Amino acid sequence: MSDVVPPTALSEVQLRFLCHDDIESVKLLCGDWFPIEYPDSWYQDITSNKKFFSLAATFRGGIVGMIVAEIKGRTKVHKEDGDILASGFPVDTQVAYILSLGVVKEFRKHGIGSLLLDSLKEHISTIAQDHCKAIYLHVLTTNNTAIHFYENRDFRQHHYLPYYYSIRGVLKDGFTYVLYINGGHPPWTILYPFVEGGTGDNCSGDCLYLYFTLTQELHLHKCGVFHVSLTWSPTDYIQHIGSTLASLSPCSIPQRLYRQAQSLLRSLLPWSNIASKTGIQYSRTM
Repeated sequence: MSDVVPPTALSEVQLRFLCHDDIESVKLLCGDWFPIEYPDSWYQDITSNKKFFSLAATFRGGIVGMIVAEIKGRTKVHKEDGDILASGFPVDTQVAYILSLGVVKEFRKHGIGSLLLDSLKEHISTIAQDHCKAIYLHVLTTNNTAIHFYENRDFRQHHYLPYYYSIRGVLKDGFTYVLYINGGHPPWTILYPFVEGGTGDNCSGDCLYLYFTLTQELHLHKCGVFHVSLTWSPTDYIQHIGSTLASLSPCSIPQRLYRQAQSLLRSLLPWSNIASKTGIQYSRTM
């Protein structure tokens, strides 16, 4: 593979599915791209098991990028990401998990990563249609290049996962990043169950909304136009708020921030009787 990449490289890139003959090449690429050592069975699976969407980008016959993803039911999501979607979605709702996305260093910033990601979206629209509500992945908290890539493509941080990775015997922290599609949305919010992003006429301009995520932070975001959604009842809403507060760990959130969140909830939801709930037990969750 030449180190000199022409500016028009993307026009020469071709896409094809990975096959068994690619295993050795993929091993070398993954060893160069990722600090995690995958077992041989993983390479066997992604090149032969049809449940995986394993797509290679080739340039003049050589693999210069690849994406591996799996579309699965929301009930098959691992425990740490079980709350990616609001509980109101049907049990047969699907999500897409990106296991791997990488591009050879010399070919980065040529649009190949975006091409692979767009190909996954097209595959989802063909196979799962609108039943797939989210695309998510895990990334090291120190992998700023990957984080910027996904954030620039509208992925948003959903979870902070302490000690999620074991790399050469050293535990490393990770993030879960999510891109919501086809009307998908997260459960852990303050206003989202009642004010849902969309194209309604209830509000125009730069409207602000708050949402409370399991990263134990309050985020302020802008949205263009949104409409009211009544998919949750007040009882469901309070149950989820209570579950969130009960699961917060004192190791990961300062008491002051917890009190501010509780005060904000009391002011927004005076009918929730949050003020009378004392002695909340904290548990550490990943």
